[in-house]
Amino acid sequence: MMMMIILMMMGMIVMKMMVVIMVMMMFHTGHLVRGEGTMWWFQQGLCLLPAALVVWTVASFVFAYITAVVLDHVDPLVPYISDTGTMAPERCVFGIMLDVSAFLGIATVYVRYKQVEALTGEDEACVQKLNLAGLVLGWTSSFGMCVVANFQKTTLFSMHLVGAVLTFGVGALYIVIQTVMSLYMHPHVHSRTVFAVRLCIGLWTLSSIISMFVSSVIMYSILRGIDVPHKLHWTPGEPGYTAHMFSTVSEWSLAFSFISFFLTYIRDFQKIKMRAEIVLLSSHLYNSPREDFQASQRNVPSETSPLLSGTT
Repeated sequence: MMMMIILMMMGMIVMKMMVVIMVMMMFHTGHLVRGEGTMWWFQQGLCLLPAALVVWTVASFVFAYITAVVLDHVDPLVPYISDTGTMAPERCVFGIMLDVSAFLGIATVYVRYKQVEALTGEDEACVQKLNLAGLVLGWTSSFGMCVVANFQKTTLFSMHLVGAVLTFGVGALYIVIQTVMSLYMHPHVHSRTVFAVRLCIGLWTLSSIISMFVSSVIMYSILRGIDVPHKLHWTPGEPGYTAHMFSTVSEWSLAFSFISFFLTYIRDFQKIKMRAEIVLLSSHLYNSPREDFQASQRNVPSETSPLLSGTT
């Protein structure tokens, strides 16, 4: 009976992921033709950024899980994500890969912030405030991912827990902010479909958080006096096993719901490019005034030059 419940919950997670992917694929059917060549969806704008974030993060989880199971460091049946990155060698690669995910998350959140800033006018003060709050929350959540990756639960559980709260707790607030912004920006910027998809993912995230919190509280209340953070192997039928399985399934569900949200950025990021400009404070790199005068007599390039081409 327990196995059937777990399999049903895992099936629901997979079905949710399939629905999200199918909806996103509906947005990406077709190509953009320019001149003689054809541009695929991942070549348009900066949409490769959120796509890379999702693919890389999922790869981090899958790689750590496979390695930990093969080396018998965890049980094959739905361990905690943190347990799969606790022991060497998987924790080393897991930490590096999640650090890269955090960097991609910071970049994605920043591009989203600049895009909304460019799309909203000065009269939309509410959206601008929400946009700034989203930037802070998104960066905080990305920083939390670094904390989770580098402070294993068996090494320093308190810091690992702080990182998890920053990643998923603050990340859930980021999803709420972006969903509300999508509502405010409808219909002049966003379609109702985008808002509906983000709302569904937000509800999925919220339900996963509640399920994980409740099951974790029950598990720890049953296993009083036991060092749960260091317990990596579980036996069916032992005290707290059912609550543990509900907690782990909820954690995986939470992780995939959080990652899935960034799939909704792919279509938006197809419509934005960014560029940087070099601004020289001097036409040379000398220090003394005499060298400054001599350099000014030579032909020097302009004090501003583009670093990256593109449009915002």
